[in-house]
Amino acid sequence: MKRKKKKEPGFTRFTVSGLALKEVYTSRDGPTGNRVEELPGSYPFTRGIHSSMYRGKLWTMRQYAGFGTAKEANKRYRYLLEQGTTGLSVAFDLPTQMGRDSDHSLAVGEVGKVGVAISTVNDMDILLQGIPLQKVSVSMTINATAAILLAFLLVVAERQKTPWNLLTGTIQNDILKEYIARGTYIYPPGPALRIVIDVFEFCAREVPLWNTVSISGYHMREAGSTASQEIGFTLANAIQYVESALERGLKIDSFAPRLAFFFNCHNDFFEEICKFRAARRLWAKLMKTRFKAKDARSLMMRFHTQTAGSSLTAQQPLNNVVRTSTQALAAVLGGTQSLHTNGFDEALSLPTEESATLALRTQQIIAFESGVANVVDPLGGSYFIEKLTDRLEEEAVRIIDKVEGMGGMVSAIEARYPQEQIETAAYEYQQTIESGDKLIVGVNKFAVTNERETKIAKIAKIDLKGEREQRKRLALMRASRNPKITAECLRNLQSAAKSASNVVPAIIEAARRDVTLGEISDIFREAFGEYDA
Repeated sequence: MKRKKKKEPGFTRFTVSGLALKEVYTSRDGPTGNRVEELPGSYPFTRGIHSSMYRGKLWTMRQYAGFGTAKEANKRYRYLLEQGTTGLSVAFDLPTQMGRDSDHSLAVGEVGKVGVAISTVNDMDILLQGIPLQKVSVSMTINATAAILLAFLLVVAERQKTPWNLLTGTIQNDILKEYIARGTYIYPPGPALRIVIDVFEFCAREVPLWNTVSISGYHMREAGSTASQEIGFTLANAIQYVESALERGLKIDSFAPRLAFFFNCHNDFFEEICKFRAARRLWAKLMKTRFKAKDARSLMMRFHTQTAGSSLTAQQPLNNVVRTSTQALAAVLGGTQSLHTNGFDEALSLPTEESATLALRTQQIIAFESGVANVVDPLGGSYFIEKLTDRLEEEAVRIIDKVEGMGGMVSAIEARYPQEQIETAAYEYQQTIESGDKLIVGVNKFAVTNERETKIAKIAKIDLKGEREQRKRLALMRASRNPKITAECLRNLQSAAKSASNVVPAIIEAARRDVTLGEISDIFREAFGEYDA
């Protein structure tokens, strides 16, 4: 009688996302036909968008940071640049994300808590003081108020005498995923999508090197999506943006090269590597066959990756150093263009200076000591890698087809299809943890009861003094303005919002005249209404 193999605890026959795994993969599972000879830097870019990848240029090492006042955040940014960060990634506080000034009644207690407080162009000026915008790429994680924060940055660039056509960076500006997974929306989907396309149109003309959107699967994964859902819903959002831009009359190759993506990197090492390869290949096929893009840059999926915040544990927080390291390595092996590594203490607080530095050092060790950057797509051709890449692409295509069959992503969101799919996936994943089928070290396995072993020496705390200073500075600015000019700017904004004209020029002029983020957002609230899910 053949003896049944005993299953080792913690080892499953499925990926984290639930895809079934064979015990061993053979040549029958590997690439066939033309794919055997596919090279990096060539269509459909499964193996990377550049032929030399990191041998030519390392990924941009960003550290997502922002807290308290603009002055405090600027200090952290300058410190990170001194430590070797090659790009900034700005986190904004909740009032800024929701279009409320720091002195609004709803902002009390939230100013500077989960990011930096930016209510005026002067705040942005302080935030970027001493940072040469012509040399440093700035990424801003902002959505509902993305056009306003971009306008503030453009005015600061003017003050620095930096031409807009030299600016490089990204605004997330992905409002669709806010309705799906994150919730920092203001206006209904239709008008919100109109503002996104206004930014596409304006930047294609005026800020040609700027990435006008970072189409984000990250937050869907944080909300509990599977890897294939992350690809499928992200690309379905991208299709909606592209179609909306084409309806505006934009030519595909005038804006598609500046579309960027933002992905999560979770714990399942090989699944995450294959996710990036599958997403890159699927996007290239969509752009070439469906949208008939001719410019090779339009076919290249350029993406930023952040390690999985939802995978970090408050229990035994130093274990998060290992989690983040393996996730960062997977992102690099998957061919990311930009990477942020989380601090080990982020399940407890905003990262301290020490944990942010260690997170950056993690990237630097991978880049300069591990040797993985020396060969392009070193796992390409692996029977397992190629098969899992195919599986993830197939699953993502099914999701995209379902969304398209519903009339596109806006219709799918209104029907709550992506929201319900992600909620179900999150519930099922949590069940595997609670049942013990999925082991989380320090949580449901190898836990400790000694409090000293679970505590860390220092966590970051935000001083309420910063909120008081921010409100005071805002009051002084309002008192110093010319009320007639402010009123004229607000009328121009209202006129632009209610017409079919592009709203971005009116936002920029308002920013130059010290109109606040909240005042601009309120004009749009009057014109478009507020969305209630």
